[in-house]
Amino acid sequence: MTRAQRKQDHINYALSTGQQRRTGFDEVAFVHQALPNIAVDEVHLQTQIGELNWSSPIFINAMTGGGGESTSKINEELSILARETGLAIAVGSQMSALKDPSERKTYEIVRQNNPNGIVFGNLGSEATVQQAKDAVEMIRADALQIHLNVIQELTMPEGDRDFRGALERIQEIAGGISVPVIVKETGFGISKEAAESLSRSNISAIDVGGFGGTNFSKIENQRRERMLDFFDDWGIPTAIAIAESHATSLKPILASGGVQNSLDIVKSLGLGASAVGMAGVILKQLLESGLKDTIDEVNQIHTDIRFLMCALGCRRIDELHRAPLILSGDVYHWLEVRGLNPGEYSNRTFNK
Repeated sequence: MTRAQRKQDHINYALSTGQQRRTGFDEVAFVHQALPNIAVDEVHLQTQIGELNWSSPIFINAMTGGGGESTSKINEELSILARETGLAIAVGSQMSALKDPSERKTYEIVRQNNPNGIVFGNLGSEATVQQAKDAVEMIRADALQIHLNVIQELTMPEGDRDFRGALERIQEIAGGISVPVIVKETGFGISKEAAESLSRSNISAIDVGGFGGTNFSKIENQRRERMLDFFDDWGIPTAIAIAESHATSLKPILASGGVQNSLDIVKSLGLGASAVGMAGVILKQLLESGLKDTIDEVNQIHTDIRFLMCALGCRRIDELHRAPLILSGDVYHWLEVRGLNPGEYSNRTFNK
């Protein structure tokens, strides 16, 4: 099977599998504020992660890498979407283009269509410092995502089987390139232990990539003769991964994994994220409804976020970190038995 066919299979399986809605967001609720003392016009969506600054708390997370004409067209339209709506955008893994220069154009098109936007490069933790430098140069990346995908690799018939030394390689890359490094999971979540280890490194941010959205175990299991379906329910739900990481990391937290709408976004920010990645839901909208309707939908999401923040009395994204919210069900139980005191979220105050 060619890489292009495998990438197309990933897209087809992701769309047919859909979003699982097992993120934990439905067990997170904000405490209503009857006196928010704010106007919608006062709400600002400007987002800052270290030295990166853009006009929305949303970024388009990595979806498609080199895979021929079909993925090139998707990347082209995603880059236009990012440009027209002020979103940051991440490309898929660039390793294929480092190995096959003919694939470069499927990534370069993102920067060509979005010359002044925030663009993240993307490589796996097996990459070398030189490969990281080349990936950044390829698209003039503002940051580099290093993805962690142990479960996907184990379920992938041709995947990696050796994960030793990943943190050391990540630190070498972060110290060897000129842009910030963001470490991201790919759908199975970051635990407090992993967040603590990453927090002690020289990376710039952690994307929790939680369980509950596109399931790469299910996708890869479709390509196996003997399925490893015990991994299909493996992972840390996104809401929990945000809370675990925020509680233990000194690095900014990015949320992704099954984020479907404006309320999910605001809940992610309330749980401690500083920005929120969307992937599957945007891809589905783009392929089913086209670019114009997807631009309109993202603009509506921005309006909805402003309304939600106004209702909570929050003028800035960081103020959501102090908005009181109630955790229930499995989310509350998980955080309690992990020693993370979920009750603290309920009694937060806007007063410093």
